[in-house]
Amino acid sequence: GASGNGFLHESFMDELCHAAGVDPLEERLRLCWHDPSRKVLEAVGEMSNWGSDPGPGRGRGIAFTLAFGVPTAQVCEVTQTEDGIRIDKVFVAAEVGRVLDPVNFEAQLAGGVIWGLGHAMNCEITYEGGVAQQDNYHAYEGLRLHQTPQIEVRGLENGDQIRGIGEPGVPPAAPALGNAIFAATGTRIRALPFSRQVDFA
Repeated sequence: GASGNGFLHESFMDELCHAAGVDPLEERLRLCWHDPSRKVLEAVGEMSNWGSDPGPGRGRGIAFTLAFGVPTAQVCEVTQTEDGIRIDKVFVAAEVGRVLDPVNFEAQLAGGVIWGLGHAMNCEITYEGGVAQQDNYHAYEGLRLHQTPQIEVRGLENGDQIRGIGEPGVPPAAPALGNAIFAATGTRIRALPFSRQVDFA
């Protein structure tokens, strides 16, 4: 349930922040009492130059999840183009206590981002007559290579335990993307997959 709950919680959190007229990162920091979680939020804000103007037709979205014992924050940057939403860059920071293998750490987090974005964009299973209509990968489309954004990863080592990194990069991806789409277009997406409501370049 980490990814589903992450999408619901962090999308609604962003919606509340905008309704209240407060900055989504600053409000998360104001409400956060857990120091390792604060540090990943601060790190991803610094990595993405949060608060600066991304430019016309562009938007940034932030999301934070504490899943599998690992605080993880992501900022997604998108551009609205004639062909649809283009995902430009994703910044991701995670607190794992100690990074034992930096190459594997980066690959696991980047892979989680790609997996999470692809599912948020396109993936769903529908049924007809009790049978799944998506019978192979051509009908269950993930993130394609030409759609894959630049991904910048940072591992924080402030915790008192070594934690795993296999799945924590996935849950923040969908809400960060959805929040970025809202920031760029003013369209708030409340259901998955996003391709039901927007096109992707």
